[in-house]
Order: sequence, then C-alpha cells, then structure tokens
Amino acid sequence: MPKKLHPFHYSNIQKHHYGENKTTRKVIIQNGKGYKSVSYYKKGKCVKTIKRPLSDNHVSMIKDKKFIPGLFSDCRLTKTRKQRKNKY
Repeated sequence: MPKKLHPFHYSNIQKHHYGENKTTRKVIIQNGKGYKSVSYYKKGKCVKTIKRPLSDNHVSMIKDKKFIPGLFSDCRLTKTRKQRKNKY
C-alpha cells in the first residue's frame, strides 16, 4: 500500500505599525496551493488589499523553510491616483 501523503498547510501574518498607519502581510497555503496578500490601513480603516497567488516554486521553498527575498515586491501600493474623466 502506498503511503498516504499529508496535505501541506501553512499560515503566517506579519503586522507593521508606523504611527496611525498599519501594514499587514499574509501568506496562506492550504492543500499545496496558496496566496499572499498585503493590506494597508490608515487611521484604523483598511485602505487597500492586494492579493496574489503563490507560484509552485514559492510554495516548495516555503515548505523547505527557505527565505524568499522580494516575495511581496509585486504587492506594493502605488502613490498615483487615477482621476475619473468625463464624470457627467
């Protein structure tokens, strides 16, 4: 009989405070598939949440307990705001 594989589950949450602003980074893996998300808070309210899937390479590196430099580099908050033209 083949050995039954256990599904891989992992979760990590990192919170960073700077005055009234807060940044929360999450990595969640369930059954070998996962995602990463970054939430930005200002004055206690969530301003933006950016969610991206994790690649299979990143999941295997996390499973092997390796550090991934720049994991959240594509989840940054842009400073520019788009204006609505021709509103009326």
